[in-house]
Amino acid sequence: MTGRGWRVLGLGAAIAVLAAVVVVAQPSGNQTGAGGETSAPPPSETPPGVPVISPPPETTPPAAANVVTSAPVENPREARGATNAAPAKEEAAATPPPPPPPPPPKPVRSPAAIIQALDKVTAETMRFAAPVGRPIRYKNLVFMVKACESTGLGGPSPQASAYMVIDNAPLPSEGVTPPPPKQVFKGWMFSSTPELNPLQHPVYDAWLIACMAAPPPA
Repeated sequence: MTGRGWRVLGLGAAIAVLAAVVVVAQPSGNQTGAGGETSAPPPSETPPGVPVISPPPETTPPAAANVVTSAPVENPREARGATNAAPAKEEAAATPPPPPPPPPPKPVRSPAAIIQALDKVTAETMRFAAPVGRPIRYKNLVFMVKACESTGLGGPSPQASAYMVIDNAPLPSEGVTPPPPKQVFKGWMFSSTPELNPLQHPVYDAWLIACMAAPPPA
């Protein structure tokens, strides 16, 4: 073996001896396990110079008899509302209800009605009084007023209504027998709304004007 080979062999032996010395000098607490993890020192052992802190002693809870429970506190707004509701109820009970409104005045009945009639052919109009319970003729129409009532007398807009029956009864002529009377209207007529229940006739038209306070002369 050459000198160079001996030098290499001696260097390898020195390195092996140095590694063995390092392994022997390493403490057992820092040795790593098979998985490469370092094992920690046992919990009972502590490093020198570090104070040991002990846990506080366990305390037992007081007896149930000595425990004081606090009552629930009422909401101050609810309490104030309850105190204010009682006087309000008392005032409502003490205050009498308002009196009912007076009933509307009864309609005033009149002895006659004022009627206006129109002949659509000749455009002739005529206003006349029809006493209650007595027939009145206008050309071929016969008016029989059963009742005439007024409301709101003395006010700005009095209202009149009349219940009447109207027959179509042509006058007899020489040598011609007239046909029997035929009823063409029956019901209420209103002075404020004549179009509500009008007379439907091809020749004549009629509507209520007002009720009379006194009967017309015979």
